Amino acid sequence: MSSKYALNPHALVRFLEKDAKDFTKDDIIRYVTENEIEMINFRYPGADGRLKTLNFIINSLDHLDNILTCGERVDGSSLFPYIEAGSSDLYVLPRYRTAFLNPFSEIPAVDILCSFYTKDGKPLEMSPEYTMRKAHEVLKQVTGMEYEVMGELEYYVVSEKDDLFLASDQKGYHESTPFNKGRDLRALAMKYIAGTGGLIKYGHSEVGNFTKGNLMYEQNEIEFLPTKMEDAADQLIIAKWILRTLAYQFGVDLTFAPKITVGKAGSGLHIHTRLKKGDKNMVIENGKLTDSALKAIAGYLDLAPSLTAFGNTNPMSYFRLVPHQEAPTNICWGDRNRSVLVRVPLGWTSGAGDMLRDANPLEKVEDQDFSGKQTVEFRCPDGSADVYLLIAGLAVAVRHGFEMKDALQYAKERYVDVNIFDDANKGVADRLSQLPASCYDSALCLEKQRADFEKYGVFAPGLVDGLIAGLKKFDDKMLRQDLGNDEAKIMELVHKYFYCG
Repeated sequence: MSSKYALNPHALVRFLEKDAKDFTKDDIIRYVTENEIEMINFRYPGADGRLKTLNFIINSLDHLDNILTCGERVDGSSLFPYIEAGSSDLYVLPRYRTAFLNPFSEIPAVDILCSFYTKDGKPLEMSPEYTMRKAHEVLKQVTGMEYEVMGELEYYVVSEKDDLFLASDQKGYHESTPFNKGRDLRALAMKYIAGTGGLIKYGHSEVGNFTKGNLMYEQNEIEFLPTKMEDAADQLIIAKWILRTLAYQFGVDLTFAPKITVGKAGSGLHIHTRLKKGDKNMVIENGKLTDSALKAIAGYLDLAPSLTAFGNTNPMSYFRLVPHQEAPTNICWGDRNRSVLVRVPLGWTSGAGDMLRDANPLEKVEDQDFSGKQTVEFRCPDGSADVYLLIAGLAVAVRHGFEMKDALQYAKERYVDVNIFDDANKGVADRLSQLPASCYDSALCLEKQRADFEKYGVFAPGLVDGLIAGLKKFDDKMLRQDLGNDEAKIMELVHKYFYCG
């Protein structure tokens, strides 16, 4: 076996000794036949963001070839509310690069993510996955750069209260066992996610930690590495499926819900982004943000109100987006400041070699360029997001930033370097625009800015119509004010949207 693949956790990559992006139909067939695989599972997301499944028991080599070549028919109207039942037949075709060994199936199985096609054999224009592909293609045409993305997947594990070694309330950040009870589930999930091709940066326990009645709530996070935006979306949706399935096997509950009780930290889905040209990270040069980065930031800020339509999709999203917590409400950006909408985190742009030499006096350290680590973070999305549409929307926002005539000035005017929630800085906060406060408001913002998303044919008008109608249907314009701090009524909504996304 080539040393390049010897430690790769992805079983097909290791066996075939090639990167997943290079998988062919013959590769899949060879892996299946030589590893006694008995089942093929097609996977594809519906409008609710969850992976759907179509199972095939393999009965011959010809049958396997037919499955992988022709795909199968599905009812699109049952998957997407904006597709009419009278014209709902769709094809699902496997994308070979996404094939992985199912970590749960007792019957040896290979799972493959699929794309949707119409009766004419054309990609479904309203498909979230195809919308994302279009967004990337247009971004590359306009900027000459590729877009890379990674997500911070936050979630709560809910289990019976254990009085031994309880972590302090809202102080669970990076706790170790025995104060962090969710470590084993998180570690196994990371192993399984890596086995499907997920590029994981790290996992840890998060701030959120509390008990309520006889239940214990522990927040955890798995963070990914930046990769091509299409692959990043696939990895996130597979990771959510793995975490939920493992939780069921562990006998605990698990939620990505943006808010699960009053006065406690909610869960976000922060998205880190960067622009690449070849191997070069184009968001930073000589330790400073480039004009390209500032244009991208301007695009994020300008389209932020409507980006919530993809990243904050149920009423509980807006119980998380409230002042005086780490979730943003003001449309601004800054360095390291966690109260801003767009954050530029530490990027190892200076002193990396000095730190390593100081920590390891015996180590011979050469200066290296760590600029590739620098990202720009978009902080308002949460676990209710349609991952494909969210990442597509962010790509549109970057392209929009490059097309804005005053993008650099726009970005500079919305930079903040203070805590905008301090009374002393009230004047700064007052001059900033606000994110929507409800799904209904988000729908109105998307109506106002829809042309930017529909430009170049990226977002299909029918898709945008469907999203607007779905958000308005929540009728939650005054919900936060009406409920106030009525915990009982808020908890009713928490339970209603507990398994979102």
